[in-house]
Amino acid sequence: MPDVTWLGLTWDQLLFIFRGAGWTLVLSLLGFLGGTLVGLPLALARAKRKGGAGSWLLRHGAGAYVALVQGVPLPVIMFVVYFGVSIGGFEVPALAAAGLAMTLWSGAYLGEIWRGCIQAVPRTQWEAAECLALSPLQRFVHVILPQALRIAVPPTVGFLVQIVKNTSYSVVIGFFDLTYSAKVINNATYKPFQVFTIAALIYFAICYPMSVMSRRFEARMRRA
Repeated sequence: MPDVTWLGLTWDQLLFIFRGAGWTLVLSLLGFLGGTLVGLPLALARAKRKGGAGSWLLRHGAGAYVALVQGVPLPVIMFVVYFGVSIGGFEVPALAAAGLAMTLWSGAYLGEIWRGCIQAVPRTQWEAAECLALSPLQRFVHVILPQALRIAVPPTVGFLVQIVKNTSYSVVIGFFDLTYSAKVINNATYKPFQVFTIAALIYFAICYPMSVMSRRFEARMRRA
């Protein structure tokens, strides 16, 4: 096998970049799953229509959290998590710190996306479900949630694309992802155009299919 392959990079260098892409997918999954666990309660707490959860204190507390997270850049959140935990005397791996930061950040945005989708369900649907003598949980699960899901799919998948791209900020705390691996190979080869073109193509190959699947899923649910 020749030493030089595609765009002047060796197979080992290409594999190194693809290993970073694998960790980008891992971090993206952690950020989305963690963001779901944080975002759904936030959405329910901030929903103002019937079936939305919580008291005045819960609603405004959730709103304060969303405002705080959305007002701070993601790299700063990563710094705060990574070095803040270290101040407490705990040694935190870069993956754990990046995953927690992505969870806090994505939860705030997913919560707002899903709150808007829940509130977009017409008021008549809430009233009709109440007339059927369903409990608040039954109204939400059987009547509101299916309709909100149709509305939520495109923005949720669109934000998932943002999660994948924003994992690149984890380079600030030394996490080994696609951007970090590309940076290492660039420092070794001094071929920034070739290296970061490959990284850009990998990001595109990850994100574009998700956008296509979102459109197809939306069309399928509309027909159903």
